[in-house]
Amino acid sequence: MNEINVKIAVKVSVGTIIINSVLTGLKLCAGLFAGSYAMLSDAAHTASDTFSTLIVMAGVKISGKKADAGHPYGHERFECIAAVILSVLLFATGAGIGYSGISKLLDGGPSSPPGILALIAAAVSVAVKEGMYRYTLSAAKKIKSGALKADAWHHRSDALSSVGSFAGILGAVLGFAPLDAIAGAVLSAFVIKVAVGIFIDAVRKMTDEACSPEYEGRIRERILSRPNIIKIDSLKTRKFGERVYVDIEIGIDENLTFIKAHDAATNVHDDLEASFPEIKHCTIHANPFNPKDANSEKSDFSE
Repeated sequence: MNEINVKIAVKVSVGTIIINSVLTGLKLCAGLFAGSYAMLSDAAHTASDTFSTLIVMAGVKISGKKADAGHPYGHERFECIAAVILSVLLFATGAGIGYSGISKLLDGGPSSPPGILALIAAAVSVAVKEGMYRYTLSAAKKIKSGALKADAWHHRSDALSSVGSFAGILGAVLGFAPLDAIAGAVLSAFVIKVAVGIFIDAVRKMTDEACSPEYEGRIRERILSRPNIIKIDSLKTRKFGERVYVDIEIGIDENLTFIKAHDAATNVHDDLEASFPEIKHCTIHANPFNPKDANSEKSDFSE
C-alpha cells in the first residue's frame, strides 16, 4: 500500500475511533438508565469496534512499509493478519452477545421493559453506524484494503445490531419484555456469519490462492496482443494480500535475435504492470519457439 493510501486509511480510522467512543458512552448510559440488556450488548459491540480500528491502523501502516532485508517481497500480508485478528474479535463479540442473550432468556428474561431512552439511543446508533459503514467501505474500495473493508463490516454489523435492538426494545416497551433479550441473541448469528466470511477471505490471500479464471483470461489476452509473442506456455498467479504476483512462460520466435527476444519479454512485463495496477510483480521466462512446429496463430497453452 502506497503512502497516500495509508494516509487515507489512517484518516478514516481516526474518525472511526472518535465516533465510536462517543457512541459507546451514549449506549452505555442509555442501557444502564433505561435498563436495556440489548442496548448494553450494543454498547459492548461498539466498544469492540474502537479496538478493532486500532488493529486496522497498525496493519495498514505496517503493510505500507517498503520492502527490506527481512521482508524482500514487501509487507502486504500484514494487512491480512490484521483482518484475521478483526474477524476473531468480531466472532467473539457475536458469540458473547448470543450466549448472554440465551442465558437471559433461560433465566426468564427481564422482569420489566426498558425505558424510552434506550429506544432513542438505538435509533441514533442505526443512523450513525450505517453512515460510518458506507464511508469506510468507500475508502476500502478506493485503496483496496481488506482490513479497512473488515472494519467497515464491523460498522455494518453494529448498525444491524442496533436495528435489532430497536425492534427488541420497542417490542419490550409495548409489553413483550423478553423480546429485548431475543433481539440480542438472534443478531449474534449475523455478526458471527460476517466474522467467518472475513476470516476466510483473509486466509485465502495469505495462502497463495490463484486469481479468478476471468482475471487470468484478461492477462492472457493482454500478453498475446503484444508483438512477437506467439503463445503462452504457462501462466500462474498468486495473491499477496491485496496485490498479485504473476509467473509467465511465453513462446517467442526462435529466429529473433537475443536482444529482440529480450525486448519482447520486457515489453510484456512493463505492459502488464502498467495495465494491472494490482500486480506487484510479474516474472517472465521466454522459450524459443519454431513457428513451423505448430500452428503459427497465437494460442494459449497454459498449464
